[in-house]
Amino acid sequence: MNNSTNDNSSTNGSGVSGYESLDGKVVLVTGAGGGIGRSIAERFSSVGAKLVINDVSADSVDDVVQSIGAAGGTAMGAVADVSSSEAVGVMIDAVMAEHGRIDVVVNNAGLVSPMLHFFEADEAWWRRIIDVNLTGHFIVSHPAARIMAKQGGGVIINMSSGGATRAHRAFTAYDATKGGIEALTRAMALDLGPYNIRVNALMPGSIDTSGLGLDDRKLRGENVPLGRIGEPIDMTGAALFLASDDASYITGDVIRIDGGMLAQQRSATVDIKPPSDFPSVEDL
Repeated sequence: MNNSTNDNSSTNGSGVSGYESLDGKVVLVTGAGGGIGRSIAERFSSVGAKLVINDVSADSVDDVVQSIGAAGGTAMGAVADVSSSEAVGVMIDAVMAEHGRIDVVVNNAGLVSPMLHFFEADEAWWRRIIDVNLTGHFIVSHPAARIMAKQGGGVIINMSSGGATRAHRAFTAYDATKGGIEALTRAMALDLGPYNIRVNALMPGSIDTSGLGLDDRKLRGENVPLGRIGEPIDMTGAALFLASDDASYITGDVIRIDGGMLAQQRSATVDIKPPSDFPSVEDL
């Protein structure tokens, strides 16, 4: 566990303000070593929240913690695999020892690769993606929700995908987890509502988390109604909203941040593995 604290300011230099209800709240973001998770963590820090940065990569965790601290925020690191109950238990204990509460959980950790056609897949591949993407949401949320219930309430934000309701080629396990996450979100919202715990999900569209080249960005963005591929920062406003008092009567819902992708009849350019790359019958 690594800590970095700077009390000079409740902003990170981005100029973002507002969301006073999140000032001082303890926010755990899983998979926050890069991409969407990192952007969400940095945006929460910009409004004065105290961040817990989780990832399986210690180097990535350290980098984000130091970056938030240098920008005037407060963050602690928590290296853990969210599919491990033991590792998550150690992480939750460390957060409670440091802060004594957990106000918001953003279940962002997830695996996309390896991308395999259904015939190329095996049980080990299936189980690993299910364990991290879907079971990980439960493993993190279960102890956190108990803490929230005892302190009078909290917010859990899960991470879905367009694959929850539309399919990608060669993403069988991934899409199955995302459909499960939306069902899990609704079920959790019903069970946890009486304890003043709100549970919602974000549904990213085509978000560039890996630094695509200009040609790939143009290809991915040309069929998106807003005319461009998404950036991790595009996910952060909805996350802040759902965690804030402005969303105090919203639970069990999914917010799409996809540039209009699912509003149209034609498909956006998101499939990476075309049928021409599928296994031949002779190879089965």
